[in-house]
Amino acid sequence: MAGAAGPATGSGAAGGDGDDSLYPIAVLIDELRNEDVQLRLNSIKKLSTIALALGVERTRTELLPFLTDTIYDEDEVLLALAEQLGNFTGLVGGPDFAHCLLPPLESLATVEETVVRDKAVESLRQISQEHTPVALEAHFVPLVKRLASGDWFTSRTSACGLFSVCYPRASVAVKGEIRQYFRSLCSDDTPMVRRAAASKLGEFAKVLELDSVKSEIVPLFTNLASDEQDSVRLLAVEACVSIAQLLSQEDIEALVMPTLRQAAEDKSWRVRYMVADKFSELQKAVGPKITLNDLIPAFQNLLKDCEAEVRAAAAHKVKELCENLPMEGRETIIMNQILPYIKELVSDTNQHVKSALASVIMGLSTILGKENTIEHLLPLFLAQLKDECPEVRLNIISNLDCVNEVIGIRQLSQSLLPAIVELAEDAKWRVRLAIIEYMPLLAGQLGVEFFDEKLNSLCMAWLVDHVYAIREAATNNLMKLVQKFGTEWAQNTIVPKVLVMANDPNYLHRMTTLFCINALSEACGQEITTKQMLPIVLKMAGDQVANVRFNVAKSLQKIGPILDTDALQEEVKPVLQKLGQDEDMDVKYFAQEAISAMAQRLRKLDFPVKDSEEPSAPGPDKNHFLRPREPGEDTGKGPAYQLHVNTRDTFPQLDTAEIVLFLPKYRLISRI
Repeated sequence: MAGAAGPATGSGAAGGDGDDSLYPIAVLIDELRNEDVQLRLNSIKKLSTIALALGVERTRTELLPFLTDTIYDEDEVLLALAEQLGNFTGLVGGPDFAHCLLPPLESLATVEETVVRDKAVESLRQISQEHTPVALEAHFVPLVKRLASGDWFTSRTSACGLFSVCYPRASVAVKGEIRQYFRSLCSDDTPMVRRAAASKLGEFAKVLELDSVKSEIVPLFTNLASDEQDSVRLLAVEACVSIAQLLSQEDIEALVMPTLRQAAEDKSWRVRYMVADKFSELQKAVGPKITLNDLIPAFQNLLKDCEAEVRAAAAHKVKELCENLPMEGRETIIMNQILPYIKELVSDTNQHVKSALASVIMGLSTILGKENTIEHLLPLFLAQLKDECPEVRLNIISNLDCVNEVIGIRQLSQSLLPAIVELAEDAKWRVRLAIIEYMPLLAGQLGVEFFDEKLNSLCMAWLVDHVYAIREAATNNLMKLVQKFGTEWAQNTIVPKVLVMANDPNYLHRMTTLFCINALSEACGQEITTKQMLPIVLKMAGDQVANVRFNVAKSLQKIGPILDTDALQEEVKPVLQKLGQDEDMDVKYFAQEAISAMAQRLRKLDFPVKDSEEPSAPGPDKNHFLRPREPGEDTGKGPAYQLHVNTRDTFPQLDTAEIVLFLPKYRLISRI
């Protein structure tokens, strides 16, 4: 609160001098010097408002110099400042004055924290587009040069991200200087700078003339790909994609492929991993001819690499590689040059490799067709369904729709069942959660008869799982199954089993019954909800556990729109009124919430609230309360109390008549 006291005094003084415009900057200065980091952060986030209050001239002459001089703060405050300044062009007078924003951002681009520098560079890139070509060379290019020749590596790394945005609009002479600065950064003594240059090499190549790409960028790429630091070499692989897209097939073969072959066999697994990870992009960039001659053999080596991380990255790309092959001869290439290596990976010693393969292998069935799938892929699918690793089995099951399109799922059904059961009963609850999410997909593919016979009991067992997330997912699963199989199936198969749980001795299971009713009521419709579900909900209103009773009130509010007015008036209304008199505060609150929600629909019904039960400060989670007026808060005549309403939550539910009734009696105050 100390931050608020200072400016108030300053404001008075300013007002006495007749210059109230000093107040915003006084508030900013006071809050930026406050010891509370959150207060300083909030102040930075209000910069645009303060700038509007000051006007464009004072923002340029006072606010920006002040910010530039005080850039020594917590990283999160500096990050917010860097982000704000990127959108400040209109607040300093438009593009003609955009250069005024460069000094504070230049300072931010040299700080030690990487995320702050990155955000400052992002804002500088944004502002560079608002410079005219003349202003760009007069103000922005000198900034890039200063950063590129700075003493600290932090400024030089930031400069790497700015070359590509200023190069296209620079004059020929300046372009030559920019290329020279970039070349020097690519051979910088500090590995962090070379890393930054390598990461921006492809982006810079895209804005250069083709001759410059061949004569300057390709040699830089070759040098960076041979750097002593593997963290630099792996980033050069990423640049290879952009460079190859700019060159002809002959130039790619002569200038790029020797370096790429070297990278695919690099001594560092991290470089080989990057080649595997970018393989699909490389394949598209170099074209089909070079892919067949060079990339396929390289991919085979990556699939049998000694490092599991590399094999896993390559396995992830199997489907994309096959899809990108030319249609002519694609099947032969896959069967002869790819499939033998895939068969070895199915029994790999590393579970991450097997899991990566399982996530994409099903997609090969649509590429190879029915006969090849049955003869060659089906045995692999069956082996993976029996794998000891849950993730492998889960990834196969999650992609069954690919196989279903080609050969149908019946051939897998007998092997599917044991795998599904094991996953459904896995000790790790996240595995159980994952298989629940795929159950509607499985149900649709296997059919209602197979589901009822083999999988229905699993779905019901999840409703009484000891983990809440599983019970919640199982409830949503039932709703999706009803949408898939229809209300008649639900009435005969699901609803009776759910309603039996209302008598379970465990109150958590009784609450699950209510959650299921909430989810199923919309899918099942009015008749089933009214005849089968509503009586159970009303019966549970007398439960001895308060948590169950207030969930009854919430359930009645949820299913109320589905019920007809007779059921609401004759059955729901008395129960809610009784719950509204409950001894438990939460039960009373949720009952009143349900009554308010129904009032919109049942205008003719009267839900009386006794004078003694008028809402009065029930707690922070309530939507409205009475409080005394603060002294001096209202100078006009009026009552001593105000009604505060949380408009975001309550107005959609309050009856219009109730609001009109309150207005003459109380002054309505919105809580922000």
